[in-house]
Amino acid sequence: MSFVEQKHFGLREGDTEMEPQDFDLLTMSDVAQLLHCSKAHVCNAVNGRVQGCPAIPAVSLGRRKLVRRASLLAWIEANEKAGTMASLGRDAAKRT
Repeated sequence: MSFVEQKHFGLREGDTEMEPQDFDLLTMSDVAQLLHCSKAHVCNAVNGRVQGCPAIPAVSLGRRKLVRRASLLAWIEANEKAGTMASLGRDAAKRT
């Protein structure tokens, strides 16, 4: 087993297989469906072209981009927390 497999895929010495849920890759269409938006909007988000929104982490395979399900879920949580903190800041500013 290579160092890359251990580091990037979470495999330990002695592990022979990865579980499907450990390495679930989503297409842009899959991500769009999960986020209830267009594929074009997801592509813009992956490329960092959506204002006020960090880029969605993706793996490039030539022109094709894929998103790990775990990365997407982490990205959603980070956006949720950032949005909550921003709205709390606006609310506090309104009160003063």
